[in-house]
Amino acid sequence: PFGEADEALGGSASYFSFSASHFAPVRIVAVVGEDFPTEHREAFVRRGVDLSGLQSAAGRTFRWRGEYAAELGHAHTLETQLNVFSSFHPALDDGHRGCPFVFLANIDPDLQLEVLEQMRRPRLTVSDTMNYWIARKPERVMEVIRRVDVALLNEEEARALSGETQLVRAAARLVEQGGKAVIVKKGEHGSLYRSDDELFMIPAFPVAGLQDPTGAGDSFAGGFMGWLARSGRLDVPAQRQAMAFGTAMASLAIEAFSPARLIGAQPREIAQRVATLHRMVDFELERSFP
Repeated sequence: PFGEADEALGGSASYFSFSASHFAPVRIVAVVGEDFPTEHREAFVRRGVDLSGLQSAAGRTFRWRGEYAAELGHAHTLETQLNVFSSFHPALDDGHRGCPFVFLANIDPDLQLEVLEQMRRPRLTVSDTMNYWIARKPERVMEVIRRVDVALLNEEEARALSGETQLVRAAARLVEQGGKAVIVKKGEHGSLYRSDDELFMIPAFPVAGLQDPTGAGDSFAGGFMGWLARSGRLDVPAQRQAMAFGTAMASLAIEAFSPARLIGAQPREIAQRVATLHRMVDFELERSFP
């Protein structure tokens, strides 16, 4: 309802990479077609993203077309063209196999598992998914969730995979089924972190000029993992901080079509948004009650 964009740069790898590149070096493993514009490649290079794992195949690049209703909560897919992505199998070279931080973007869970099998000993693995795979390969999706350190899902996905309607119960159920930690992305209502012994929620950053929510989840993942890679810590306090950075990056992504805001974001405005989130949830504990 706030405009449209045609042939814009998108995709999980794009949003994640531009987000995470503000905190740590990023390497992409993906495939594009012969029609992938040179200016898009140059945008990655300018952000310092390593494209040595970007395969170029004969054919057209993956395309997705969708729209949002007035509430902007969920995308309605109008068209999906897999194109060169339909025959893609990620092949990692020695450098990629040794990466300490691994994000398994929203692809077929069989391909996600292929990547995990090729990795050596990563410090942190994080996965994403979608209802398409949950409906068709729920057991394989759960196998990925059991294998990774943190699983990202949105509200619909968490409910569909867990069978629970209440989100706190849904996240707890996925942990009971073998997930180490689950983050449920709730859009304008923030996000929820659940593990065996931790429950943490963070609000969304208040965005007045929302234009396009596409890529918000991948941008969150980029900020979350990027901050953990930068800090070098994986403990619970660090993961709470990382959720704030992920939230800040998602809030930038939704202010423009394509990853334009992520590409041009300045460290100061990222820090200011994290500070705002901290003020939003910080309060003095009253020790005189009861």
